[in-house]
Amino acid sequence: MVGGPCGRKLARRSRSTLIAALTVLLVQTLIVWNFSSLDTGEERGSVGSNAREKRDRVGFHKADTGYPKSGQRRQHHQPPLGKGAFKQKQQSDSFQSQRSREKPRTDSNNNENSVPKDFDAIDNSNFGARSQPPRATPRGGVPENPPILSKSSNEVIQYGRAKAHTTRLNRTHRGAELTPLRPQQPRRPRPQPTAAPAPPYEQPPRCEISGKEAISALSRARTSECRQHIAHTYCQHKDRTLMPERVARYCPLEGKANANIQWGEDSAESPPATPVRIAFVLVVHGRAARQVQRLFKAIYHSSHFYYIHVDKRSDYLHRQMVALASLYPNVRVTPWRMATIWGGASLLTMYLRSMGDLLAMTDWSWDFFINLSAADYPIRTNEQLVSFLSRHQGMNFIKSHGRDNARIQRGSFFHTVLGNSPLCEKAVDNNLRITNWNRKLGCKCQYKHIVDWCGCSPNDFKPPDFPRFQQAARPTFFGRKFEAAISQEVINQLDGFLFGGLPADTPGLSAYWENVYDEPDGVLSLTDTRLTHYHAFARLGLSHAASMPAPDPNASSCRYIPIGQPVAVHLYFLSDVFQGYLVKHHATNLATGQQETLETWAAPKTAFRLADPPNRFSRLEFSEIGTDWDGKERIFRNFGSLLGPMDEPVAMQRWGKGSNVTMTVVWVDPTNVIAATYDILIEGNAEFTHYRPPLKLPLRPGVWTVRTLYHWSQVAETRFLVTPLAYSQREPLRQEDSVRLHSGPAKNSYMEQSFHGLNPLLKIPVHLAQVEEAERNARLTGAELEAWVDGLVGEMWAGSGVCAAGTSACPALPHCKETPWSSLSPDPKSQLGPPTAQGRIR
Repeated sequence: MVGGPCGRKLARRSRSTLIAALTVLLVQTLIVWNFSSLDTGEERGSVGSNAREKRDRVGFHKADTGYPKSGQRRQHHQPPLGKGAFKQKQQSDSFQSQRSREKPRTDSNNNENSVPKDFDAIDNSNFGARSQPPRATPRGGVPENPPILSKSSNEVIQYGRAKAHTTRLNRTHRGAELTPLRPQQPRRPRPQPTAAPAPPYEQPPRCEISGKEAISALSRARTSECRQHIAHTYCQHKDRTLMPERVARYCPLEGKANANIQWGEDSAESPPATPVRIAFVLVVHGRAARQVQRLFKAIYHSSHFYYIHVDKRSDYLHRQMVALASLYPNVRVTPWRMATIWGGASLLTMYLRSMGDLLAMTDWSWDFFINLSAADYPIRTNEQLVSFLSRHQGMNFIKSHGRDNARIQRGSFFHTVLGNSPLCEKAVDNNLRITNWNRKLGCKCQYKHIVDWCGCSPNDFKPPDFPRFQQAARPTFFGRKFEAAISQEVINQLDGFLFGGLPADTPGLSAYWENVYDEPDGVLSLTDTRLTHYHAFARLGLSHAASMPAPDPNASSCRYIPIGQPVAVHLYFLSDVFQGYLVKHHATNLATGQQETLETWAAPKTAFRLADPPNRFSRLEFSEIGTDWDGKERIFRNFGSLLGPMDEPVAMQRWGKGSNVTMTVVWVDPTNVIAATYDILIEGNAEFTHYRPPLKLPLRPGVWTVRTLYHWSQVAETRFLVTPLAYSQREPLRQEDSVRLHSGPAKNSYMEQSFHGLNPLLKIPVHLAQVEEAERNARLTGAELEAWVDGLVGEMWAGSGVCAAGTSACPALPHCKETPWSSLSPDPKSQLGPPTAQGRIR
């Protein structure tokens, strides 16, 4: 939103989800609204796609059923489930709107900022385990794949083909399909954890609660007061008394008001006689402090004002922002904090309160209010923005997606107020932003675990998108979304375009560091899996230090004993590629007995390898196993795949273009037990597939392998580590917990059916010695457990460097401030300094 007290661009939600969202989340606010600049990585709960996508179910089943004859089309229906068959959702890169076809429309001449329509939850495929090879075997002994006749929905997106204008998406995509196999024995569903009983009502609700979103919200409510409020709001909605059908209209215009303002002479060569002053409200959350600082550095001018709200759950970032505000008199952090929810009424409450604060600050005299998040970045200079707004004082720049201002608009608050007020003629249907909408990837209901409605989220910009910033037909001054952990290079490009590029030898130019743990957070903020890994990484660094050449080989000046908990942990990226974890930790030097603070770089080893000699099938480009799959950006958010026995891993494959094929995926545990196997039918244009097999937990600790086969011949192998836990509830592991967590699943079976019969075919031997060793390891505690953890971590991670954060008795250790990979090394891109004579710090 760019405007005076009236306005801010909000996204609208689809009609199918608006009522439910209002019921659940509007507790003190008239209207539920969705703020497009919320710094959550999730976006609008929203609106109109220009096309209908096609989705087909695809199925994997367990044994052979006979394939269609040549030229005969397979019936497109869900195959029956039987013995051993199981049914799962594959979350893939495609979707289908389950509503009637709508007439396409264009929101504006340049609809880059339009919000796409909601899409229902995606059930793209059903996978089933296989416990035996296909029974038909052609000459040569290699089982044949069945013909691929049906359509499905793996989608292909080429980032490099992004254009400045969003185009309609009306193409039917073809994708992966699964081979039908003969069912064997029924599979019982995995038992779900028992939920805590819901708190009772203080008073029975005065109406019957039947809406599924309201029921869902009630089931998650933690207090009886909250349940009472939800029920009361629902009953108000049911009685049609929650909000008015129409709002009072004081606008003299008919229809939707929109002052048409286009590009003009907005260069800074002729500064305005009376330049406007802007109040920037930064709404941030998470841990990307360096990206926030870089944004602040790009938009700062001593003539403007900066009010920062940090989400109540982001204490690390709040500490960083308080430190930032102490450096500049025109920067303040809100003395209050809220836990805002994407698309929720809390977000509106937060903005209204921020506006009230700004209006009450008599020492801050401002003309325009602009809200930003850490995912925004300027695509024009501050001088150009001031010049443009100075020529259009009194106008309000908000992007509205409704057509009838007399009705409450979906995404509905400032737009509704302004559109029906006497100031409606001051509304400009443009929020001065370009948003990277990729409807096929961003509208998949991936945030249903957060809210009770679907919504669409923009993708992150990447270097191929850079021309879009210069080609926008309408006035635009900010872009969204940018995420340095995905692509810092595009931000470097923008900085070079706006301010002139930094010299090539600038320290840290291509590096990016993001904090994931800070000592004031306390170890209770960590999972046992992460705490185990961070300690193992620290010990990996001490082993690396001990191996460094020293003047006296017999001296112990470079030998250490680890002490205490981690001090800080950062993700480290170089040229937009994840390089590993940087763990800052304490250790006692054996030579001096003094405590020193070191930082260790733990880098992941290569886990994916193609078959040697190469298989004749060459479409598979890469495979990875992890958790926290982000289907929008198509990465694992659990960088480095830090997995423990109670995690549920996902297998991802990236494919090149080619002919339709059937692939077999086999999961093998550290004792060579085949945990799962299934077939995937990959269509010629498929780019990504991913699937989480329903394995029984706990997983056996150790190095697992996932094999990808073509005609039962290995194409590639991916290794991943399930690390044994050294902690339970952040306390050292006791033996009873070790046995429970590290013995693998009951009866050594990860699924109801056994795949033991495939071991000879896949040439996977099972040795009794491996099983006995695994049973012994499952009882380890203390130093023996740590040694086991370190041995496994050392197989998949390398101690690539260690440096001293302060003084050190080890002469071989470099100082971290002089070590390019260290989080303590210079980072001029995001480091802040005093304003120049021109009022800028960039």
